[in-house]
Amino acid sequence: MNLMHSIAVHKLHANEKIFLDQLAYPACICLRVSSSMYHALGYGTISYLQAIMTFDPDDITEAIKWVKNSIEVSNRFRRHSNMMESMSKMVRKANYDNYTDAEIHGELCYAESILERALITFIQDDNLISFIKGGLKIRSGHQSYKNCIQMLQQRNWKDEYSKMHFESGVRLGLGTFNLMISMLPKKIMKLLEFIGFSGDRDHGLSELESGSKLDSVRAPLCASVLICYHTVATYTFGTADGDIEHSKTILSPCLEKYPTGVIFQYFDGRIEEITGNLTSAIDKFTECIASQQQWRQFHHICYWELMWCHAFNLDWLMACKYADKLCKESRWSKATYFYQQACFLSMCPDQTEQTRKSLNAMFRKVPDFKQRVAGKSIPFEKFAVQKCKKFLEHGIENTLAGLELIYTWNGFDIIGQKEELLLPVIDIVESTIKNLNKTKGGNVCYSDDYGLAMLLKGLCLRSLRRPSQAEMCFQEVIEQEGKILYNNYLVPYATMELGLLYLQHNRLSEAKLFLLQSRSKKKFMLENKLHFKVHSAVNNLRVKLEAASNNNHTASTQDLDSLDEESIAEGENGQDGAAVSMATEDAISQS
Repeated sequence: MNLMHSIAVHKLHANEKIFLDQLAYPACICLRVSSSMYHALGYGTISYLQAIMTFDPDDITEAIKWVKNSIEVSNRFRRHSNMMESMSKMVRKANYDNYTDAEIHGELCYAESILERALITFIQDDNLISFIKGGLKIRSGHQSYKNCIQMLQQRNWKDEYSKMHFESGVRLGLGTFNLMISMLPKKIMKLLEFIGFSGDRDHGLSELESGSKLDSVRAPLCASVLICYHTVATYTFGTADGDIEHSKTILSPCLEKYPTGVIFQYFDGRIEEITGNLTSAIDKFTECIASQQQWRQFHHICYWELMWCHAFNLDWLMACKYADKLCKESRWSKATYFYQQACFLSMCPDQTEQTRKSLNAMFRKVPDFKQRVAGKSIPFEKFAVQKCKKFLEHGIENTLAGLELIYTWNGFDIIGQKEELLLPVIDIVESTIKNLNKTKGGNVCYSDDYGLAMLLKGLCLRSLRRPSQAEMCFQEVIEQEGKILYNNYLVPYATMELGLLYLQHNRLSEAKLFLLQSRSKKKFMLENKLHFKVHSAVNNLRVKLEAASNNNHTASTQDLDSLDEESIAEGENGQDGAAVSMATEDAISQS
C-alpha cells in the first residue's frame, strides 16, 4: 500500500470513530472528497444515510451529488484495461498481482458507490423504468463486487493491512446484498431475477459475520447490519425470528470500543425493547437522544421507539406525546404520525365531549397530510385514510384503534414476550367483545370491530400458549369474510396468523395450506406487509419440511415439492412480463 493511501485509510478509521460516537461530519473528510477515494466514499455514505433517514428531496439531491462524486473519484483509481488487455481476459484470468493497492481499493469503493447510487434511484423516482435502471446500476455494482472477490482470492497480497480493509469491504457488500435480496417477497424477487439477481440469507449472514471480526474500517458497519437485521428487519418485515442472543454478543465489543456511539446505544435500547424490558429500553433511548444534537433525524428514530415502548405499556398519553413530537419535527409521514396520535388518544378512558370533538377533528385532518414518496403512496397512509373514514362515519367506540395500530406495526411480537404486558391487553379486548355483543344488532360495522377484537385475542392466546383457543379465534375471524365493510385486511391476516400458529406447533401441512392461502388473497389494505411476513414464514416452513424430508417422511417430501411449485406472486402473467421486458429495454437505452 502506498504511503498516501495508507494515511487516508488510517485517517478514515479515526474519522469513523468520530462519526460513530457523535454522528458528526469530520472536517477533514470534507477537505479531501475530491482527491481521496475513501474520503469521497465516507462523505457520500454519510449523505446517503441522511437521505434515507429523511426522504427529504433536498437531502436526496445532496446525496446524489456526493455519491456521484464518490463514483467519479473511485473510478479514477480503478484499473482501466485497453483493448488488448480486455481481449486477453477472455482467454485467461487477469493477473491481479499487477494491480496496485490503489487500483484494488478503487474497484471496491466504486462498487460501494454504485450500490448507494442505485438505492437512491429507488427512492428518487416513481416508475418501472426507474426501478429497472436502479436494478441495472446494482448489477453494475454487483459485477464490480464479483471482480473484488476474484482479486481477494487470486491476488498475492503483500500488505496484510491492505488486504484486511479490502476483505471487510467485500464481505460487507456481498453480505448486505444477499441479506437484502433474501428478504424480498416473490413478486419483487421475480423482477430482480429477471435482471439476474438472487439472494442467500445464510451466505449473507456468514459474510457479515466474518467482516465484523476484522479490525478494519468497515467492521463496525458489518456489525451494524447484522444487529439491524436481527433486531429491526426481522421484526419489521419478517416473523420476529432474529437471533437476539447473538446480537448481544456482536454488540458488546462495539459498545466497549464506542461507548458513546449513538448507533450502538440505539441497538442496545432496541434489544431491551424487543425482549419486553420496556423501562430499560426507555432509559436507553432517552440517553441516546441526549448524547448528540447534530443529527436530529436520529432523534426521530428514538422518538419512534419511545412512542412504541409507551404504547406497549398502555401508557397512551406518553405514546401520544411522542407521536405529536414526530408530527411536528419529522418530514417522513405526517399522516402516519397524526393518525397514531389520534388512535392513542382514543384509547384513553373517561373521555370528555371535548376530547371526542378533538378526535373527530384529528381524523378529518389525516387525509390532508397524505403524501407521495418516490411517486408512490405510502401504504400505511392509505390504511390510515381508510380507517379515518370509518371512524368519522361510524364512531371510534369499541374499535380498539390503538391496539390495532400496535398489531399493524408488528408490536404483538414484542408484547408477547412478557405475560405482564399481555394480560392487560387481553382484559381490554375481552371487555370490548362484551360491549360489541351488547350492540350487535344496531352496529353496521359489527363484523369489522368484532373481527379485529377476535384477531387480537387470538394473538394474545397464542403467546400465552393456548393454541386451541387461539385457533378458534382466528377461525372466527375468517368466518366474517363477506361481512366486513372496511377492515378488508382482517381475513387475509387471520389466515396468515393461523398458518403461523400451525407452523409454531409443527403442523406443517396445515401451515403450508394457510400461509399460501393468505398470500393468494388480493386487493386488501397492507397487502405488501403480509407478503413480506409470509415470505419469511414460508422460508422457515421450508427448513422444517427439509428436516422432516431428511428423516424419510414421504408426506413431508411431497409438501416440500408442492411448496417449491407454488407461484402465486403478482407480476407473473405474460402481460406484466412484457411490461418488465419493455421497461428493461427503455432503461438500457437511457443508461
